[in-house]
Amino acid sequence: MSGPEQDAGHRWFWLWDAYFTVVLGTIVALTLYEEDIPVTGRFIAAGLLAAIGINYVAWGRRPILAEGPDRRLRLYLASQLALYLGSVLAGADDPMAMFVLGPMIFMCLRPKQAIPVFVVAMLVPTLLTLYGLDSVSAGVSMVTMMLAITLMGSVFGIYTDRLDRQSEERKRLIARLEDSQAEVSRLSHEAGSAAERERLAREIHDTLAQGFTSIVTLTQAAESEVDTNPSAARRHLELAGRTARENLAEARAMVTALAPPALGSSSLEEAIRRQAERAGEDSGLAVRCVVDGPLPKLPTATEVVLLRAAQESLANVLRHAGARTASVELSVVAGRVRLSVGDDGRGFDPAAPADGFGLRGMRARAEQVGGELTVHSGPDGGTRVNLEVPA
Repeated sequence: MSGPEQDAGHRWFWLWDAYFTVVLGTIVALTLYEEDIPVTGRFIAAGLLAAIGINYVAWGRRPILAEGPDRRLRLYLASQLALYLGSVLAGADDPMAMFVLGPMIFMCLRPKQAIPVFVVAMLVPTLLTLYGLDSVSAGVSMVTMMLAITLMGSVFGIYTDRLDRQSEERKRLIARLEDSQAEVSRLSHEAGSAAERERLAREIHDTLAQGFTSIVTLTQAAESEVDTNPSAARRHLELAGRTARENLAEARAMVTALAPPALGSSSLEEAIRRQAERAGEDSGLAVRCVVDGPLPKLPTATEVVLLRAAQESLANVLRHAGARTASVELSVVAGRVRLSVGDDGRGFDPAAPADGFGLRGMRARAEQVGGELTVHSGPDGGTRVNLEVPA
């Protein structure tokens, strides 16, 4: 046995120990007070029966509990049966000893081996006892009792054998299921990785590679025209600059799904605080960061969305708002985590078409994790971006 099965065996094996001790102790006591056996034979038989218990504690219990059938258990069982046979030869004729030896036979042997051993173990002492009986009725009673015990033992063995086969079959099925699950997981991971590589390769080819090709072409054209046609060269350089900015936007869009290094070494709260501090240090903007209470454990994808939203919102404040102060607030509201970034700078119309990727990207990322992004702003000044995601 191993794992949970072994633990369960350890937990309930004391019941067998208690049964074994009580039954064997009763047999030894009855043998000592058996008047039909000479005193010497009585003590020899009782001593041999007691030796069965000592042999079990000293030799058999640990391998029975830990290992199951093996060569050492077969040797141990042979010694126990020899002690029992010796007690019978010494005069003990109480068949109750098989109530402890019978189950032990099935513990030490496979069911197909245990049944014939059990039957022989019942028949040999019975025949020896019958040989010494003078009363036919006593012999019939003895045979009837032994047949009943043998029948019960055989039924027990057949039932145990069926349970053993079912247990082995379940183990094989579980092992095959675990192997299948591992294979499915591996194939899914490989398919996901391949799909992601294909997606990135396609996006890089369709955007960055083509953009870089255009930049190279435009700079070569500008280089050839810089002396002969400066205005045309200037136009080519302006186009190259615009293409480079578009490429930069595409690159930023492609890496937004990747977990940022800031979350690998610290918590979400600490990462957002550092972003707020860095924004203030870089621009002189007064940035206030407030985290209201401990946050629940969030999936990594959700933490990435919150951190990226804080980064993008602060970047928009620095680039476009002309603000003097800004605030970053992180809190739990009605079972959802809310990120709120506000400023006192120039406002804008959130409904107007936007050229940049910032707000569209934040909204798309929020929707991927079941969140919602709202923007409050206007021409009178001030902007507040609220992002709520499931806790």
